[in-house]
Amino acid sequence: MRKIIAGIDIGSNTIKMIVAEIIKNKTNILAVSETESKGIKNGLVVNKEALTPTLKETIKKAEDILGLKIRKVVITVPSFQAEFMISEGSTTITSEDKVVRGIDIVRAMQASIYNRIPENYEIVDIVPAGFKLNENEPVKNPLNMLAKKLHVKTVITLVPKENITPILDCFQKLEVEVIDTTLSSIGDYYALKNEKIDSGIGAFINIGDASTTVSIFNKGVLTNTSVIEIGGQNIDNDISFIYKVTKSDAKNLKENLGLAHKRMAQASSTISVTNRLGEEIVINQYELSEIIMSRLEEILNIAKKQINYLTKKEIHYIIVSGGVSEMDDFLLTLESVFGRSAKLARMHEIGVRNNKYSSCLGIIKNYDSKLRLRGKDFSIFSLEELEELSGKHRKINISDNSVLGKLFGYFFDN
Repeated sequence: MRKIIAGIDIGSNTIKMIVAEIIKNKTNILAVSETESKGIKNGLVVNKEALTPTLKETIKKAEDILGLKIRKVVITVPSFQAEFMISEGSTTITSEDKVVRGIDIVRAMQASIYNRIPENYEIVDIVPAGFKLNENEPVKNPLNMLAKKLHVKTVITLVPKENITPILDCFQKLEVEVIDTTLSSIGDYYALKNEKIDSGIGAFINIGDASTTVSIFNKGVLTNTSVIEIGGQNIDNDISFIYKVTKSDAKNLKENLGLAHKRMAQASSTISVTNRLGEEIVINQYELSEIIMSRLEEILNIAKKQINYLTKKEIHYIIVSGGVSEMDDFLLTLESVFGRSAKLARMHEIGVRNNKYSSCLGIIKNYDSKLRLRGKDFSIFSLEELEELSGKHRKINISDNSVLGKLFGYFFDN
């Protein structure tokens, strides 16, 4: 079966959707869509009636590319007030041959959450931090190994119900099933993970339009996160205030003239605009870039302090992603704050080579890793639909090469 997964990242500025096929651990992008967000403020749903048609439009764009209906998705949920809980669970291997199978891993993980979840919180992720066979043999992945008993240590991610219920209501209204939920920072990690960061302790900084998320990972496990309510919109506000231009003009100036650092900016490069007073003014690149750089340095310095607050352990890496990090000369400002200790994220997959897609691509990879842990294949499309997508009925250019109930739906019960 072809393994095809759809992911939706619900941001304050835009809603992004990716449909991808996983072949031999390589991600091939089949469709990408993006729509301006409505009904979202600072990452939280404030108007379901406005969000629902926006989600519908985003999904419809991807459907038009594929020529198929999309009925199942994995999604990001807000990180605000996220809590992390370490737990343990175990199960007896009941099969006659005593071989550990996916269902045994599921049962052990289910045991780790039994009667442990606060009433006003929902699970959005559960990650195995380590397994033991017969309580004394540590293993990374017990699938297909021999054991009488399987023990697991898990890290459970929780968010307030009020943060996630409105999102699920919107998808239910659209008759689109949410098969998994996770935090956007976990998506960032999985989009960029490699052996080096998988074995160390580090920080991810995602600078979005309305907020900046700082997250700490310990050997691949998210241990702490914080949302700072400052992002690209604050740069727009600064430009709007100083030059007395509209927010729309300010954003255009930032994207089409400004640089993230003033070093390479030129005073001779200018744009004429009419401000809110009706006056025509000339804005030069150097002065504009100074404004942008000042706010970016503030954001990065706050994030730097937040890292020290979130963990006292030695940090082995810092990676910065998010749409704002795509600004020209952003690396210069990043190095002015962090030196060479921080790296700028680089997306390599064709079709999503932009850091604004890191969370969306990563949640697809994260879900695939959950499937592989179970030794299970999955596709959002039926066999008949896969045949159609393969070109038997139409030609498409594709490379060869409770939330608790949802969480235990496709990941655990199928």
